[in-house]
Amino acid sequence: MTALVDIELELITRATVRFPDAVVRDELDNNLLAELPTIQFEQIPGGGDDGLKLSRPIVEVNVYAATRADAIALAKDVHDWLTRELRGTASDTAVIGRTGCLSLPAIRPYENTAVRKVGATFEIFCHPVS
Repeated sequence: MTALVDIELELITRATVRFPDAVVRDELDNNLLAELPTIQFEQIPGGGDDGLKLSRPIVEVNVYAATRADAIALAKDVHDWLTRELRGTASDTAVIGRTGCLSLPAIRPYENTAVRKVGATFEIFCHPVS
């Protein structure tokens, strides 16, 4: 049976170090306006595994910022981090192999006009450290 990685926790832990000026989380709360910019990682249904060790979670990444330009710029930085810097790395808990972007960063609607949202979808091939 595949040993699954808590990919949300793994990405939150790593992104908190990589993006120190942003709040990094898995769930939003009512204090979002006071915590901009925010990067949200959320594993969504889909993906798969090889039945042995390697899994391929699908992760939705949403970036929230006060302006459209700030949201787009941070989303681009997160995209580059996930697709270039993160692949081939390891932590104490997980090894990240190939990563890929399934849906490029794009403006997404958000009900509060004081916040701009940019979202993208990624696949991350990973396995726990043995």
